[in-house]
This record gives sequence, C-alpha cells and structure tokens, in this order.
Amino acid sequence: MSKVIVITGAGVGLGRALARRFAEDGDSVVLLGRTASKVEAAAQEIGDRAMAVQCDVASPDSVRSAFAAIGGRHPRIDVLINNAAIFEPFLLANASDEQILNAVTTNLAGPMLCARAAIAMMGKGSHIINVTSESVDIHMPHLCVYQSSKAGLERLSASLYRELEPDGIRVSTVRAGAMYEEGKTWDVDMQAKIDFHQAAVAAGINLAERPISQFTSVTGIFRALVDLPPDLQVEQVSLHARAPG
Repeated sequence: MSKVIVITGAGVGLGRALARRFAEDGDSVVLLGRTASKVEAAAQEIGDRAMAVQCDVASPDSVRSAFAAIGGRHPRIDVLINNAAIFEPFLLANASDEQILNAVTTNLAGPMLCARAAIAMMGKGSHIINVTSESVDIHMPHLCVYQSSKAGLERLSASLYRELEPDGIRVSTVRAGAMYEEGKTWDVDMQAKIDFHQAAVAAGINLAERPISQFTSVTGIFRALVDLPPDLQVEQVSLHARAPG
C-alpha cells in the first residue's frame, strides 16, 4: 500500500535520494527544505508523487506552516524522516553564537518540532525515523556540538518510542556513516575544513583514507524500516561505509 512519507532536508543528498527511491516505489513523498528552490527542483524532477514545502526545521512557525500545508494535501502521514542537519566543524571555544544555536536547533530541536507536528497526523502503523551520525561513538575533533546534537537525537528517539508505543507509532534511529553524491558540495569555510582535517589526522583519523558510501546505497535500509512487519520494532540501525572488495 502506498505511504505518505515526509522527509526533511530533502533538497540535496540523502534526503533527495530517499525521496527519489520512495517515489519510484510508488509512495507519495513530501520534500521539506530550508531553501525552497532546492526542494522544488527535486520535487519537479521526481514528478507527480512529490510535493515540495519550504521549511526551516529550526523555526517553530515554519514547521507549523509546513505541516499545515502538508495537511491540505495529505490528511495522514505514514512516515517522518528527520534528516535535515547542519554539519560544521569548529572548536567550541572559537564558535559564534550563530554556529552553536544553528547546529543545536536544526539537529536536535528541529526533529522535536517536526515530530510534534507530525504526530497529530499519524496513527497506528506510522513511523518516525531519526538520522544520526557514526561520529556519536567516534572521537572526532572539532565536532563536539554536532556530536552532542546527534547524541541528543538518539536519546530523543529512545524516549519518544516509549512515549508513542501505546499509540502504535514506531520510532527508529539510523546512525549513518560518511556518504557522498556526485555534484554535492560542502558549504563550509575552507580554513575550517583545513583545520578539521589536520586535527583529525593528529587524532589518528585520516579522513582522506576512510571509505565513503553513496547516498543511494543506503536507501534500501530505509525502505526495509518503512516496510517492517507490524510485529517488529527496530530501535537503531548503524551504517558504516566500507571499501568495495
């Protein structure tokens, strides 16, 4: 049966790859993104099964407006994938107010706001999937705010599952490793990139030599989660890139 799947951060990267996959499988997808032109372009490329809605997940008013727009077309949401995130390396001591607040509000408060809005449109059999990061369990320099926000999101998933279990709504975490897509750019200051890579090497992590997977390679995992039999629950899936061989 076709599902209505809402994906945040769907204008590029993993979010767009998921939207393409689910639409190809016959589901209806709602692409949420902070930049309207990106989600609109992705939705137009996908076709009639896609709906684009501008949404800054860090803004309560923007989230309320987005889900009101979704409700005008889809009275029920089957799946919410909280994928939107800000990945920006910096040292906490040198961070601006904006860097700290943008990461925490987008990566942690954003999923809370979207889940709150979605729950009112969900029912038995619905599913919330929160995307976190392998860095939660790895000492990665310059990422303490990012890691903390993603660790908080994992705690949210575990607590929210217990909260929603009586309503028959599942909550899962996908802890994802490094992923790449042809043409995707990393919009971070060049000096910040250099400092991050140098600090990682000093910590024994050579980012240039670590394996990296394609966004499209992981979509099947999300498909399997969305299609779980009703008598199964998966609390967390951990994905790591591996060198092909």
